[in-house]
Amino acid sequence: MDVISTQMRSAIENGSWIRRMFEAGIQLKQQYGEDAVCDFSLGNPDLTPPPAVGVALRAFAEHVDEPFSLGYMPNAGFGWAREKLAAYLSSEHGVQLAANDVILTCGAAGALNIIFKAILEPGSEVLSVTPYFVEYGFYVANHGGVFRTVPTLPDTFALDIDAIDAAITPQTRAMIINSPHNPTGAVYTLSELEALTELLARASKKYGHPIYLIADEPYRFLTFDGATVPSLLPLYPYAIVASSFSKNLSLAGERLGYAVLSPLFEERAQLMAALTLANRILGFVNPPVIGQHIMAGALGSQVDVSIYARRRQMMADILKDAGFEFQMPRGAFYFFPKAPGGDDVAFVGKLAEERILAVPGSGFGGPGHFRLSFCVGDDVISRSAEGFKRVLGR
Repeated sequence: MDVISTQMRSAIENGSWIRRMFEAGIQLKQQYGEDAVCDFSLGNPDLTPPPAVGVALRAFAEHVDEPFSLGYMPNAGFGWAREKLAAYLSSEHGVQLAANDVILTCGAAGALNIIFKAILEPGSEVLSVTPYFVEYGFYVANHGGVFRTVPTLPDTFALDIDAIDAAITPQTRAMIINSPHNPTGAVYTLSELEALTELLARASKKYGHPIYLIADEPYRFLTFDGATVPSLLPLYPYAIVASSFSKNLSLAGERLGYAVLSPLFEERAQLMAALTLANRILGFVNPPVIGQHIMAGALGSQVDVSIYARRRQMMADILKDAGFEFQMPRGAFYFFPKAPGGDDVAFVGKLAEERILAVPGSGFGGPGHFRLSFCVGDDVISRSAEGFKRVLGR
């Protein structure tokens, strides 16, 4: 008897490797103890939120007994919260944004889902590059779209503009990119993004409809060695930035994100109306009340990124000493080394025998590699050194 849809049955059977390894980690920790397992599977920030978060939360708590303090608000979020966010993002992206250019959402995932709901027809294609964040395909399928991928350049994971050009069809409605990138740590340069936007502008004109460029940017704040994240908003009228406060404020569980439209887009009011309706009818209704108060009080604050920089170097030293091949991440908190022997799933199994949890690159459309998240304690990174040496020695 079919009790669930074919689509969901397939999704469950081919479920996220990230979650599989996370659940495997729970079992190993129960068996051997928390301190015996080195879990690099999940990008769940372990740093405490910056002090401004606590200040804002306590300030809100003083007024929580007022009428409607936790009630409904407009589907796009509080007007005052959107105004504050628009002013902050204007400075960050170098453009002039108004409150009506910004919508608050239930995390960046909520932002991406309302975007796809607003722009996709059944069968519309959304392009991304491999490797990619594993949930993108599910988000596109949620709204009747077809998810297609294009390889990046070998070793560097840079955008292959020629390959993207060849992949665009009359059905292409959007492309989604992620920089700083999960899982590779790549940061796309201004020249790459200019080439990409020029290509998409030509294709939009050729096919007679906008090809949106969606930038998923929850790691914008976290770059290393002087790398910067250029803004797409002043480069391309059909640019949409989706992001959240999950990583920079360590608020992953509070589920507060946003989408912002380029002020170069003359018809953006129509798109914002569609996003606002999608926020409601997809069941989000409105963004979290408490999260908006926290955001307003903590804009401009972030976790101590020097801790991530130190951990990045620790992990690099351990991997290099053990003999792994990898590219140093320029942003985000992931390494994406090559899997010795090429079989990433088998190699991740060998790591698990050493009680080291990683995620196969196949789960990100990047076979032959594996992902390590270094948003974990220094002690976890340090005690993994011998296990990495042993598994490579086998």
